[in-house]
This record gives sequence, C-alpha cells and structure tokens, in this order.
Amino acid sequence: MLNKIINRVSCGRLTAPAPNKTEMNLLFQAALRAPDHKGLKPWQYIVFEGEEQLSQLASVYLQASLLETPNLIDDKKERILSLPHRAPMVIVAVAKAKGHEKVPHIEEVLSAGAGVQNLLLGAYDLGYGAYWRSGPLCFNPHLKSLLGLTDSDTVVGFIYLGTATKELKAKPIPEVNNFVQYGLNK
Repeated sequence: MLNKIINRVSCGRLTAPAPNKTEMNLLFQAALRAPDHKGLKPWQYIVFEGEEQLSQLASVYLQASLLETPNLIDDKKERILSLPHRAPMVIVAVAKAKGHEKVPHIEEVLSAGAGVQNLLLGAYDLGYGAYWRSGPLCFNPHLKSLLGLTDSDTVVGFIYLGTATKELKAKPIPEVNNFVQYGLNK
C-alpha cells in the first residue's frame, strides 16, 4: 500500500471510462474514512458524469463567472465552458460548515481535503487517473449558490476522474530531509 501512495501521480488527460457505480461507492467509502473531529461528517460530493451533466456543470461555471465578471471576453467564456469536459466525471468536493463551537471550519476543510486524498489514492489503486483542480471557481460565492451550497460552505476542489490517456509515471520523490525536522533546530 505504501508503494501506491508514494507512486501516485495526478493525470490531467482523462477519457472514458470513469469509475463505475460500484467503484465509486468504494471510492466514497474511502473518502468518508477521513479524520473527522467530533464526528461532524462535513463532507459533500456532487458528481457530474456524462455529456448532459458535464454540460450542466459547464453552464453553472459560466453563470457563476459572469456574475463575478459580467464583461468576460468570448475566449474566456469558451474556456470556462470547456473545463468540465476534460474528463468523463467531475466531482465537486465540499466542506460543509457544521457550526460546531469546538470545531473551527478550517478543520472541516482539512477533513474534506483528507477525504479527497483518500478518493485520489483509491482511484489510483483501481487503475484510474485523477486530477484535483482548484482555481477561482472554488472561491466564487455565486458558484456555491448555484450548487445549492451555503455561504459558509467551502468548495475544496474539483476532482476529475477517468482513464489516463498516457502511462502514469511516478515523479521523483523529494528529499525527505528537505521537509522534515526532528526537534528544534537551535
């Protein structure tokens, strides 16, 4: 298992097929095992797959973008409409704000991020390609509204899933000592 974690890579070039319903159930089970302070279960995953749903998401992306920046040029509009079509499945990963007095929202965001990582690792283990995208749409308040989310919820990313169009090769592993310190350096 550690070798799969160490060698996991993102893949931005994806095609059909995406994971099927049985595989997605497994991936969501993995995602729902993320650390979760006070057991709040602050996760929501909105799945878009197939041409009709991906076009629906594209329309939502464009609406949100136009509400944010009404004078978008046509090239930018076209690019926005193409975003969800980079993969056969896109999952909007959300950290739901539960409003618990002892759990700041950042912990819910971290929990949702850990869930996304579990989902990515699971997809890699099943032989699928995946890419965690973010960008301005994650922080667009109009997108949240159009997706039926509250102002206090946080979109942690857009997970693109499908079959890799190229061989996935692990990148060089950074030198551990450049990122790890034991004790205080004085």
